[in-house]
Amino acid sequence: MSQDNPAVRLPALLYGLEDRPGTAASLLAALQHLLASIVGIVTPTLIIGGALGLGQYIPYLISMSLFVSGVSTWIQSQRVGPIGSGLLSLQGTSFAFLGSILAAGLVAKGRGDTPEQILALLFGLCLAGSLIEIVLSQFIDKLGRIITPTVTGIVITIIGLSLVKVGVTDMAGGFGAEDFGSASNMALALTVITIIIWLSFARNSMIRLSAILIGLAVGFVIAAFAGMVDFSRLGSQPFFAIPEPFKFGLAFDWALFIPIAFLYLITAIETTGDLTANSVISGEPVKGPVYMKRIKGGILGDGLNSALAAMFNTFPNTTFSQNNGVIQLTGVASRHVGKYISGLLVLLGLFPIFGAVFVLLPKPVLGGATLVLFGSIAVAGIRILSTQTIDRKAIYVMALSFGFGLGVSMVPNALSGLPDAVQKVIGSPITISGITAILLTLILPDEPPAAAHDEKVVAKPAVATN
Repeated sequence: MSQDNPAVRLPALLYGLEDRPGTAASLLAALQHLLASIVGIVTPTLIIGGALGLGQYIPYLISMSLFVSGVSTWIQSQRVGPIGSGLLSLQGTSFAFLGSILAAGLVAKGRGDTPEQILALLFGLCLAGSLIEIVLSQFIDKLGRIITPTVTGIVITIIGLSLVKVGVTDMAGGFGAEDFGSASNMALALTVITIIIWLSFARNSMIRLSAILIGLAVGFVIAAFAGMVDFSRLGSQPFFAIPEPFKFGLAFDWALFIPIAFLYLITAIETTGDLTANSVISGEPVKGPVYMKRIKGGILGDGLNSALAAMFNTFPNTTFSQNNGVIQLTGVASRHVGKYISGLLVLLGLFPIFGAVFVLLPKPVLGGATLVLFGSIAVAGIRILSTQTIDRKAIYVMALSFGFGLGVSMVPNALSGLPDAVQKVIGSPITISGITAILLTLILPDEPPAAAHDEKVVAKPAVATN
């Protein structure tokens, strides 16, 4: 094997990166990618729209999330000049952005902004943030000292934990629901959770990949028979959605921008991991100039696609890790399948009736599914942390980062004596955890290997006795 670690055709692959499957094979693979990702693409918009009272615009916003996801997937997989990884990588809105976007939107809603003004602010903040990822794409190989796996694990864990409140609120019926916390709401949500967990242990791989989608569908049917679904709302949707750049305008707020800007930094690191895993599964290099070109192009694609998303009235786009599992399942790593995925997503996005169907989902059904998703995000962060050596430095970095992050989430009034601008920044659990983790990583001294080894040896009996 050469120094650049050239591509290796894996025995399990039916089609490699540059192979061109026939129409039938490509369409089948594309449908499986769509099945695995459709809930992840539309759910962030559903949650944001529901929490911020954007009801009338939610179908249109969902349509634009699908439309932009299609265009972004084409750019990422086909590579346009230096933009895109050139790997079969699907794009959509990351749940990582939910906490900070919701926080900014709730501030705007609290001061009396209209839905149009709230959306203008959110898209302005996201458009500005995309510039950060565009710049970072050219320096991603030099950020290892600042964004370590420990920092990334802490931030991802806090993202999941901070969003659990949203999931539980929806399980109970949603903000302001007259039957909030009723037994019927909780029973419906728990039914959805049970179905998702049960299907996640199925022997059939496609059923496991579709567990959340099936759970939502079954929950929707049960809710419909129980009279919890208002089908009259379907009739008010236009037949065709015209993508309108800057439909709601743009606005900006520096204090609200910082938490969102920080997440673009974390997203760049997540994308590196997703594309590395994609390269491994596709039998492509994971070091050397070809690999680094793909990583930089992929992160640049994320940044430009997020800018495109803000222009076309949806939320930041990034790579979807679940589609790596679909590649492994199908044995199809051909980037040309990306064209079929893109076409299906754009087609779905141009017809608002599809988004309107998702809007009909009762809150308890959505809450059951999102609680599983948000909990899984936290577990993903914990899994990253578990791969690191937990020495004295790591203990204090994690302890203070989790302490501050969960502290401001549980006791937001603790910051009430600070200026409003400062509250907006460090009042976000994601931001204060991330900043704390980065600063302590840079400030605290590294432990000598011998000291770290001694501490681990001493700690083992204590863990065993407990």
